Amino acid sequence: MTDATVYVVGVGPGDPELMTLKAARVIARSPTVAYFCRHDRMGHARRIADAHIAEGTRELRFAYPFTTERLVNDPSYHPDMSSFYDECASRIEAEIRLGRDVAILCEGDPFLYGSAMYLFDRLKAGISCEVIPGITGMSGCWTEAALPMTHGDDVLCVLPATMPEDDLAHWLERADAAVVMKLGRNLPKLQTALKRAGRMQDAVYVERGTQDDARVMPLADMCEPAPYFSLALLPGRRGVR
Repeated sequence: MTDATVYVVGVGPGDPELMTLKAARVIARSPTVAYFCRHDRMGHARRIADAHIAEGTRELRFAYPFTTERLVNDPSYHPDMSSFYDECASRIEAEIRLGRDVAILCEGDPFLYGSAMYLFDRLKAGISCEVIPGITGMSGCWTEAALPMTHGDDVLCVLPATMPEDDLAHWLERADAAVVMKLGRNLPKLQTALKRAGRMQDAVYVERGTQDDARVMPLADMCEPAPYFSLALLPGRRGVR
């Protein structure tokens, strides 16, 4: 391998102005930029970083083989996604062998449910890798909602809505504050779990936080399909000091 470096770059929750100065600088100087996307879309991280990608930059577009079309518990899900990430890592390795630095763009922070961390896992042993943290989607959303989340010694839980309903209800009962991610088709299940835990009145729905078309409402009022960029917030104790 050469001295080229892979930069795993968190580009923040959506508002391009919430990208860090370091992220913008690394993206602007990288000869190759890589990003994930749906097969029919530009890619959210690519759109956030657009103003900083120099003309002539080589782009590696990693289109997922499937997104919501296949459930995580489908026996083919993990083997097929693993093969996809193997292929993506091989394409990045080819750039590195040519001496080109590669910036892998990732929404939010790369190490919080970010696809880029699966490439980091595959590349870190043999390639120089640097991770640039980003503002998380959840912090962008609780700021959008003007909702302080943790107070004093509150315990914060971050839960994927893909969990079984019983597990969701269990953790929602225990946590002082909670962020529930990956809503989508799991929203009805989450609403049932919140009712079982006696927490529905606490839950706030935030969609596309920090973006121009952001929406905030009580989760109990949400009765339509939830898009990918949405989550639920349950703040901790209020007015304790």
